[in-house]
Amino acid sequence: MSRSTGPVSLAELERRAAQRRDGGGDGHGRDALVVCDRLVRIFTADGVEVQALQGLDLLVGRGELTALVGASGSGKSTLLNILAGLDTPSAGAASVAGFDLVTMDAAARLRYRREVVGFVWQQASRNLLPYLTAAQNVLLPMKLAGGRVPRRERAGRVRELLDLLGVGHCHGRRPEGMSGGEQQRVAIAVALANAPALLLADEPTGELDSRAADEILTALRTANEELGTTVLIVTHDASVASAVRRTIAIRDGRTSSEVLRRAALDEHGDEVLVAQEYVTVDRAGRLQLPAGFAERLSIRDRARVALQPDHITVHRDDSHDA
Repeated sequence: MSRSTGPVSLAELERRAAQRRDGGGDGHGRDALVVCDRLVRIFTADGVEVQALQGLDLLVGRGELTALVGASGSGKSTLLNILAGLDTPSAGAASVAGFDLVTMDAAARLRYRREVVGFVWQQASRNLLPYLTAAQNVLLPMKLAGGRVPRRERAGRVRELLDLLGVGHCHGRRPEGMSGGEQQRVAIAVALANAPALLLADEPTGELDSRAADEILTALRTANEELGTTVLIVTHDASVASAVRRTIAIRDGRTSSEVLRRAALDEHGDEVLVAQEYVTVDRAGRLQLPAGFAERLSIRDRARVALQPDHITVHRDDSHDA
């Protein structure tokens, strides 16, 4: 059997990674990589129970670049920790690329974190070891994962990842010799080292200026488009949330609405980005009205609804004013 003697391209490594993945098809969505079904997470502190997730449903398709938004305490970081394999649900179901995040044992969870998911923290200091160079930081996950990336191919993959994300010049630098934006792009390279199916980023632009934030978004988009990696970003940054095709809002521990964006031509033939907001309907038929809509119409305890031939109308309840 012949062997390759030179570095293998990123595209080839990604193809091999895709072959190793077991598909994740579980009947909830034809191309869904991430599946959450009535997900619940309860924390107990000082004898008081807090429901961070309250029956959350979510599908993220393979190859999507998606943003998660929501107020502090809405549950988005809790969801990200569960998808990263850092926390476990209290109830419900969750899977990524065929890995059951509820029933995984310790060995499967370790394999999952090393091979299936990559994670980028907001704080650069949590992403990189300060005494290693950029190249050594990217190489480390490959060593820890054993034979996932063959030893003879690792150096080539390190350099290709750094070059792809625009930080090839940081190859021999330690974190102290990089800007904040460079550190975060190297961190993305670290997260991509073992060709994960899913890349998670928790407020990756939160500590950066607008220019560096744009570079991080470009790096994440590059990972998505060039490598085919599914990317899920938790963000408070409106410029990030509005620059992806799909933005999901989480409110009170549930997905509440989505904004989908698509390119279209206006009346002059120029390409414009069209955004459409949708509310999420769960299996019980429940939906959350966008907070701004409810506030503007003073909808509080209940609303009056009526079924029309092709839509539903929602009105403020004025019966108490009669």
